[in-house]
Amino acid sequence: MPVTFQDVLRAWPVVHRWLPRTPLYRYPLLSARWGVDAWVKHENHMPIGAFKVRGGVNLFANLSDSQRARGVITATRGNHGLSLAWAARAFGSRAVIYVPKGNNPEKNAIMSALGAEVVEFGRDFDEARMEAEARARNELLRYVHPANEPLLIAGIGTMAMEIAEELPDADAVIVPIGGGSLLAGTIVALRTLRPDMQIIGVQAERADAMARSLEAGKLTSIENADTFADGLATRFAFELPFEIANGKVDRVVRVSEDEMKEAVRTALEGTHNAAEGAAAASYAAAFKLRGELARKKVVILHTGHNIDRNTLRWALGLFDA
Repeated sequence: MPVTFQDVLRAWPVVHRWLPRTPLYRYPLLSARWGVDAWVKHENHMPIGAFKVRGGVNLFANLSDSQRARGVITATRGNHGLSLAWAARAFGSRAVIYVPKGNNPEKNAIMSALGAEVVEFGRDFDEARMEAEARARNELLRYVHPANEPLLIAGIGTMAMEIAEELPDADAVIVPIGGGSLLAGTIVALRTLRPDMQIIGVQAERADAMARSLEAGKLTSIENADTFADGLATRFAFELPFEIANGKVDRVVRVSEDEMKEAVRTALEGTHNAAEGAAAASYAAAFKLRGELARKKVVILHTGHNIDRNTLRWALGLFDA
């Protein structure tokens, strides 16, 4: 495997030197409504409000002094960029971050406040990514792919290690899939620590490139990734997460925009935590699969709370988008 459990073990002390362990709480209201034993892993309690900072810290800790001096470049819809911006500031480095035009303005503002250079380019994440890759070659910056990066995946795998340690009898974990780094890190950790735990991926119906790829047994892409869940909005499945996940994820379920919209409300009512679209997908999948998961101990990954206020108001029915 291109990323091993030993890589996650090496990341463990690095990540926990810089970052807190995140809470794992049982929620009686969700459990009663769904008929499952519902637990939520609050990665939204990380400093950037999302899980990805685990990978950013692990990556910067493993850069050479010369690489840190030059800095890194990447593309993002938000949380990956926030991760690198936060880690770059912590390690005294530089981050150049490309985002698509019309990206979440609040995420853009936070990345800038952390000291990153934010550049708007292209109609979607994938066009921004290709432009960032070209600039990386021209300026000899360390390009950090949001998914095809072993150091990110290893750092993210520490989240799954925490679950295995705190709730060793969990039956299933529900994992949102955008680029696939979270799914890959979860698989690397849990297939060693808890090979019997069911790993369920979830994608937006309108951004299901990984689901299609796993069903076809080969990488595929889609023409559009038109979803309000910006953390899931990629038209491509990427090589490294696909290689890790192929044959090792139990299933991938798709959820609709309406199901995720409703799940934003569910998360707020059931846990009093804001959920961005990707995090809401976890709750939507748990509800959708509640029959087959009945009475099972299910971990829902609350991957991030970085939903902009207009989208939150829309999801809560306060006005029409």
